[in-house]
Amino acid sequence: MGREFIDIFDDWSAENYEASISGKDPEYRDVFESYDSILKEVADRVSGKVIEFGTGTGNLTAKLIKNADVTGIEPNTVMRSLTAERFPQIELVDGDLLDFPKPSHVDAFVSSYVFHHLNDEEKGRALLIYAGHLSSGGKVVFADTVFITEEAKQLQIEKERSRGYNQVAEDLEREYYTTVPILTGLFEAAGFSVEMTKMNEYVWLMDATKK
Repeated sequence: MGREFIDIFDDWSAENYEASISGKDPEYRDVFESYDSILKEVADRVSGKVIEFGTGTGNLTAKLIKNADVTGIEPNTVMRSLTAERFPQIELVDGDLLDFPKPSHVDAFVSSYVFHHLNDEEKGRALLIYAGHLSSGGKVVFADTVFITEEAKQLQIEKERSRGYNQVAEDLEREYYTTVPILTGLFEAAGFSVEMTKMNEYVWLMDATKK
């Protein structure tokens, strides 16, 4: 359910995490290109009662709370504490993409750089869960690393290794980065219409509406 990756963030201090997403770490610069704009795109597409998965240090949360009532779901204790310090006004609970307190009402589920913690079978199950809590017109808006094809993913791994960016390459090999056709099929099977928009060399925006 993605929790096998929780410990990675224990060793990734807030300072190093922020350095990566701000572009100061050259190895992750392409991954986080236009990071602020990506988060704004996610936040601008939702309103009302919103559940955010994987709050991290609260960067997406900061944009969401301007127009939404946010409940944060974060499995990592360190990251959850950081978000709680920044935003004591929001509800923040231990949970993950599949196992979280079920809401009485929710208008949208959102996340950034999180959905790859689930394998494809788990992604499908998760989307069915979200669909079960949304009314017609409800939203799932995720931003994450996705590839056009599996071959494109392998070429990206080779590119990163050729640049000496072994940490990025190992991350791509270790976690569950999937493809646009697979994701589109999973969203549609769960009862969503979905629009996929490429945001940078790595990240795609998934804007799904329940039918």
